[in-house]
Amino acid sequence: MYTHTHTSCPPQAHEVLCLEMLTLLLERPTDDSVEVSVSFLKECGLKLTEVSPRGINAIFERLRNVLHESSIDKRVQYMIEVMFAIRKDGFKDHPVVTEGLDLVDEDEQFTHMLPLDDNYNLEDVLNVFKMDPDFLENEEKYKTIKRDILDEDSSDSGEEGDGSKEEEEEEEEDEDENEEEGEGEKVTIFDQTEVNLVAFRRTIYLAIQSSLDFEECAHKLIKMDFPDSQTKELCNMILDCCAQQRTYEKFFGLLAGRFCVLKKEYMESFEAIFSEQYDTIHRLETNKLRNVARLFAHLLYTDSVPWSVLECIRMSEETTTSSSRIFVKILFQELCAYMGLPKLNQRLKDPTLQPFFEGLFPRDNPRNTRFAINFFTSIGLGGLTDELREHLKNAPKMIMTQNQEVESSDSSSSSSSSSDSSSSDSSSESDSDSGSRSDSSSSRSSSSDSDSRHKKKKRKGQTEKTKNKKKKNEDDRMGHRRRSARQEDDRQKVDVRGRQREADRETDRDRRREREREGGRDKNRERNKENRDRNREREERRRR
Repeated sequence: MYTHTHTSCPPQAHEVLCLEMLTLLLERPTDDSVEVSVSFLKECGLKLTEVSPRGINAIFERLRNVLHESSIDKRVQYMIEVMFAIRKDGFKDHPVVTEGLDLVDEDEQFTHMLPLDDNYNLEDVLNVFKMDPDFLENEEKYKTIKRDILDEDSSDSGEEGDGSKEEEEEEEEDEDENEEEGEGEKVTIFDQTEVNLVAFRRTIYLAIQSSLDFEECAHKLIKMDFPDSQTKELCNMILDCCAQQRTYEKFFGLLAGRFCVLKKEYMESFEAIFSEQYDTIHRLETNKLRNVARLFAHLLYTDSVPWSVLECIRMSEETTTSSSRIFVKILFQELCAYMGLPKLNQRLKDPTLQPFFEGLFPRDNPRNTRFAINFFTSIGLGGLTDELREHLKNAPKMIMTQNQEVESSDSSSSSSSSSDSSSSDSSSESDSDSGSRSDSSSSRSSSSDSDSRHKKKKRKGQTEKTKNKKKKNEDDRMGHRRRSARQEDDRQKVDVRGRQREADRETDRDRRREREREGGRDKNRERNKENRDRNREREERRRR
């Protein structure tokens, strides 16, 4: 900008200033200083050759010396050679004054002598803003001076006319807009076609597909500045893109985890999506189901989503389907692969999270407990059910203690009722005795004997009932123990049979491999024999 305004335009600064600048730049040549001097020479070289040819010759001699010293980069050396070629052509592509900038006549031009070594008043006060109380008056003075210098009287009239026309057109447009706004207030149109939603999902899909890594994709999606109402839709779109892949890609898990870390709203959206997906998991295909489960396993492993989302899972025959069981299987197998079985077991035993795992590891019903144990052992995660097994073993004892407590409370209530009845009988008898003193002593003794016999019969019946209940409970315990022992024996037998089958399969495989190897060796031997026979025949033919 400096070179263009001070040298290419009509001369405002003396040529001595240009020569001083060039000598200063080439005094200690560097790549940058030589590059600036070459660009400076392109603009003012023609004018300097006309005004001071001796000075421009000295500058080019200095450039030639710099070129011969070869202390600068090759790129800058090529620039110096190009500069010499431009000088040889007479600066035909770099005129003194370009067309359209020759605005001041030569008689009205003033050339300033500004040496570099002089001390100048920099007037730093001009860089500080000061309030002008007479701003409007000074602005009018400036406009009048500007018109006198540039002769803008004729042009101003045309511009004013154009400005008035433009103002009228703007007023008409404003009126039209106001009318349209008034009509809009009267009629409200609701878009039920979900065009905006489709366009939003399309932009998200294109941004995901055009990104190289998850960080670039997250940066693109954040830059879109979509409203907060579309937060859940963004999370759903990430999940849908992941589900549509042929195999699970870690890209989507990292992208979802990044959004969960950025804002709490994204984490809450993924929590709600987890429960919704589990409720409608039977609608997904096996491939989509696998991808969704692995995505949520990644979010749980990185703690991007709290483990309280597992509260919606209820392990029982009635509350689960084949699709939900496959989902839980893939989810926990991926968590075990990420964390390892000890860390996963430690996390599931966290006392602060136990209320959320009551449905996952049920203890309310022995049937549901057995179902959960069998499920986790079948998917290879039986180590997570150690506490459930202990609970299932101790369940009969707990049931017996509860029954005994109930029986003791029943017996205490019956004894209290019998004592109350006996006291009431005695009181009634005393009243009757006091009322009828004339009865004989034989009737009193017979009534007391009958009462004592009745009490003894009641006590015998109660003791027989308690004995029968105890016998039944003991029989139930023994039967339950026998059943559990039989089940354990059956499981052990099944495990032994499965191990034997695996061992038999492995031995069969080894035998097949050995047979194949032996067959290959036999083939190689036969080939070697054939080759030897052929070679012998050839040698015999040659000898003959």
